[in-house]
Amino acid sequence: MSFDYNTTRSQLILSEYGRNVQNMVKYICELPTIEERNKYAQAVIDLMGFLQPHLRDVADFKHKLWDHLHIISGYQIDVDSPYPKPLIENAYIKPAHIGYPQQRITYKHYGKTVETLIEKAMREENPEQKKAMVQGIANFMKMAYVTWNKDNVSDETILKDLHDLSGGLLRLEENVNLAKVEFRQQNPRQNNNNNNRGRNNNNNNGKNRQNNNNRRPNNNNKPKY
Repeated sequence: MSFDYNTTRSQLILSEYGRNVQNMVKYICELPTIEERNKYAQAVIDLMGFLQPHLRDVADFKHKLWDHLHIISGYQIDVDSPYPKPLIENAYIKPAHIGYPQQRITYKHYGKTVETLIEKAMREENPEQKKAMVQGIANFMKMAYVTWNKDNVSDETILKDLHDLSGGLLRLEENVNLAKVEFRQQNPRQNNNNNNRGRNNNNNNGKNRQNNNNRRPNNNNKPKY
């Protein structure tokens, strides 16, 4: 008795369609007439679309299915495709490398966006608008500091960092109050303990009331004289 293992099978070209589809495509390639190949190829295309419903959201998904059919066949299937046959050379073309911007960030917990906002605020000519922008930037800096450093921060630290990032060109009044932001570390285990403690207290109160009722003297058992 022989067993069919995956290690002895042919390579699965597009695993998202499964081996059965690949076997069907292989069978179509061996059909003698173009009419038969076209008929069964259309049936396999419908099956592939059913197996991959998310492709329906892709633009021109029928074209993609026919391209996959050619790829599964190893570019050997001979059918009347409604789309141009894909070239095997295109499968080995690598996409162009997307360069990652290398920019120096002074304070990484504030990010590059804060530096960009500070540059725009420095170019603002309207005094009232500039003051509002600086106030908003400082509030955002405080929120970002608390988010990434997991600790509370004083307004003096934020104002000093704003002064350094702007080269001393942006500043707020010394008595200004920034938006109140606090970091509160939540401990799920502690919350569960508190809930359990409340349940235990309720249960204990119920048991105590029951015990007190049991300790009450029974007047019916008193001796009669």
